[in-house]
Amino acid sequence: MPTISRKGKSMPQSPIRKLVPFAEKAAKEGKSIYYLNIGQPDIKTPKIAMQAVKDSDIDVLSYSRSEGSETYRKKIANYYAKNDINVTHEDIIVTTGGSEALLFTFGSIMDVDDEVIIPEPFYANYNGFSTASGVKVVPVISKIEDNFALPPIEEFEKLITPKTKAILICNPGNPTGYLYSKEEIQKLASIVKKHDLFLIADEVYREFAYDGEVHYSIMQEPDLDKHAIIIDSVSKRYSMCGARIGCLVSRNSDVIQTALKFAQARLSPPTLAQIASEAALDTPQSYFDDVIEEYVERRNTLISELDKVEGVKVANPKGAFYCIAELPVKNSDHFAQWLLESFDVNGETIMVAPAAGFYSTHGVGLNQIRIAYVLNKESLVKAVNIIKEALKVYKD
Repeated sequence: MPTISRKGKSMPQSPIRKLVPFAEKAAKEGKSIYYLNIGQPDIKTPKIAMQAVKDSDIDVLSYSRSEGSETYRKKIANYYAKNDINVTHEDIIVTTGGSEALLFTFGSIMDVDDEVIIPEPFYANYNGFSTASGVKVVPVISKIEDNFALPPIEEFEKLITPKTKAILICNPGNPTGYLYSKEEIQKLASIVKKHDLFLIADEVYREFAYDGEVHYSIMQEPDLDKHAIIIDSVSKRYSMCGARIGCLVSRNSDVIQTALKFAQARLSPPTLAQIASEAALDTPQSYFDDVIEEYVERRNTLISELDKVEGVKVANPKGAFYCIAELPVKNSDHFAQWLLESFDVNGETIMVAPAAGFYSTHGVGLNQIRIAYVLNKESLVKAVNIIKEALKVYKD
């Protein structure tokens, strides 16, 4: 009988999506579900992006260039210039989502059994991308007690081996919502230069910085041209998750030329989605001002309500739209499934993402969940009340 590959067997399930069958069953049973498990914003996509697709006069929906259309890449470069990141369109490869940008990056700079150091908890699919690429994730644990700040740089240095090729961060962070300071970025810049490593920054949540904080990109750091690689996407910035358009950005021409070979192998990114994404770059600042104001209010509502629940500990996010909450349970996977299968308040329940899947260290994060505050404030209040009532009766 034909067998499945070892790689296929070792590919991790998504902690964000693996509970979907239980949610579907609960919905069929008539329960209403508040979906806190996935970062799908309910904010409307900018009209300018949707209109560009409607107005496109295309007779043949053809391939674009493998690196993405030149007009779009030039507009991306202009966008970065406004954010004090100086690149040209030749430093950019358009990808099918930030996910493909990460896969191209791993393939371009790491061989099988090479190592990448990542502060955890981290975006769960980093585990999947590393497995698919045959790369080993070496975690350095950040703690909820420290609001998931960058671990001491000495902890990174202890983990560097001849196999280490890169350090990867998400800034602001998914799943923690932590926003790295300029000083923290500078510490990372110093260590990658010292040990001749790459520094990869997943910056898809760049616009979502709160409380007067300002996002500081790794590509604003001087003397980091050969080391810095940005992963980016339109998914969250413009509430365009379904467009599947991202990009890889680096001033290291060897990285770009190598990644281009991977891009050529998959032919091209989606043409219509590039048209929408190019138009989205003309979205006025007022859109982001309104979105950020809404997310700050949602965050404040969520944190305030969680703080009222006995036994719950929560980190206060400074960016993105996620937070990690620690619950008085032994296993949040079981708790999350139980919420869908066996619990409701007036016919309503919730779907959360168990946080253990956002770690690669075995046994860590078992009592934590990730909450995406992508629902309106009234729904968030109801959702936290469901957690409160559930904890009163739940048995491990």
